[in-house]
Amino acid sequence: MTTHSLPARTDTPAGTPAEKPGRGGGRRLMRPRAGRQHHAGPLAYVLLAVMAVLSIFPLYWTMVAASTDNTRVSQTPPPFLPGPNLFSNLARAWDEAAMGKAMINSLIVAGVIALSTVMFATLAGFAFAKLRFKGRNALLMLVIGTMLVPPQLGVVPLFMMMSELGWSQQLPAVIFPTLVSAVGVFFMRQYLSEALPDELVEAGRVDGAHSLRIFWSIVLPVARPAMAVLFMITFVHAWNDFFWPFVVLDMTNPTVPVALTQLSAGYIRDQSLIMAGALLGTLPLLLMFIVFGRQIVSGIMAGAVKG
Repeated sequence: MTTHSLPARTDTPAGTPAEKPGRGGGRRLMRPRAGRQHHAGPLAYVLLAVMAVLSIFPLYWTMVAASTDNTRVSQTPPPFLPGPNLFSNLARAWDEAAMGKAMINSLIVAGVIALSTVMFATLAGFAFAKLRFKGRNALLMLVIGTMLVPPQLGVVPLFMMMSELGWSQQLPAVIFPTLVSAVGVFFMRQYLSEALPDELVEAGRVDGAHSLRIFWSIVLPVARPAMAVLFMITFVHAWNDFFWPFVVLDMTNPTVPVALTQLSAGYIRDQSLIMAGALLGTLPLLLMFIVFGRQIVSGIMAGAVKG
């Protein structure tokens, strides 16, 4: 009677380290690495708490200074608890600086600049990253070289150009010179060079798609995380920009930073009123980050996984 030996059982319970033959016929354990979770120690939580407090403190101090009067803010030591004058100071700053019109202007300027920068920078970044054309590297170096030129050098000719176009003291004078930025082009070029595989572009070519079709159907879905980050950075920068709007606009049609200068006019500056205006100018940015912050962070993480 023939007997058949059963094969040795090789399965191991879940979570048990598997064995692998080692040198000399011995066996060594293989530790599973996938799904391993790393836990931060107490020092990491302490450092995170300290950094959170340091990041929030300027905003908290702005609120404290805006809720007191000018005499109390100038005392030593300064107050560290909010006072009773917050809403009255906010109302005064709103009226004296014409913050309603300034916020609408800043929203238009920052929104248009951010949208145009994202679109044009993504188009240029795709061209520099994946298209082959004569003089591509030289043109890219020229774009990067413009980042080295201080913007103050072009203020006089730019102001003369806006005056010739009849845009002086108008919002187009602030919008059109900053419709796209070299930083945005370089940022999108670096991102698409890593995140967009050449095979996807070639597959689109094989299917008969032209460059704009490839950009719309293939590049935009891949570039969405970087576009969200670039939009947020550009919007904040355009909202806080002071120098060029101060040169080309006046107090009858200001943006938020230009309107805030009205609060510091006079021989005696009311620091609490200035802080109230600064708090009003910061609230829209905080609101936007609260609403869209989760989508932006998730987009960054999705882009990191794809890369």
